[in-house]
Amino acid sequence: MLSTRWIRVGVCLTVAMAGGAMITGCMGSPRYGTDKTAMEQLTDDLGQSVSLTGDGPKNKGVKYSARPGLVLPQAADKENLVEPQQSIASKENPQWIESPEETRARLVKEADENSDNPNYRSPLASDKVEGGRQTTEAQTKAYREARATQKGSYTDRRYISDPPTEYRQVDDPAKLDDLGEPELKKAKKKKKEAAIAGTGNQWWNLLQ
Repeated sequence: MLSTRWIRVGVCLTVAMAGGAMITGCMGSPRYGTDKTAMEQLTDDLGQSVSLTGDGPKNKGVKYSARPGLVLPQAADKENLVEPQQSIASKENPQWIESPEETRARLVKEADENSDNPNYRSPLASDKVEGGRQTTEAQTKAYREARATQKGSYTDRRYISDPPTEYRQVDDPAKLDDLGEPELKKAKKKKKEAAIAGTGNQWWNLLQ
């Protein structure tokens, strides 16, 4: 019993001594970037934390050259100096772009001033719009143009997305009006074929 106790004590002391040696090695080696050991760095940090004066300036000992003075023109040349350029980013500029509100206010004022002039036509009035909607004439014209474009009456390429003209030529113009088999009829046919395929009947039953 006694020998076992001394063995445990010896093992504990050995482990403690080995740990102390490892810690001493770590504390004695310099830290990366500071060239100081961990103990020295810890001592410096503690000393700076309780210091009342603080660190000295980091630029102590650096020599700075005096900044040169401003270069001023001679007294005789002051009258010949170039005037500074006036800013053109202002409303006084005749090329200043009007805002939508300013444009509308100007047109309304212009229309009020020419209210007695029968030959005056305000840009605010439009034949194509009545109450926010297109007139019947404008709608008819737009519809006819769309139909003409759809039927291929234009021989030239109006848009870059249009196919080349030689690709739009057909031997029979009647083919352009052929819409093919209606989709509803196709759906009914496929549904009937699926029902017959599930019963094991033959394809000729489609004719019945």
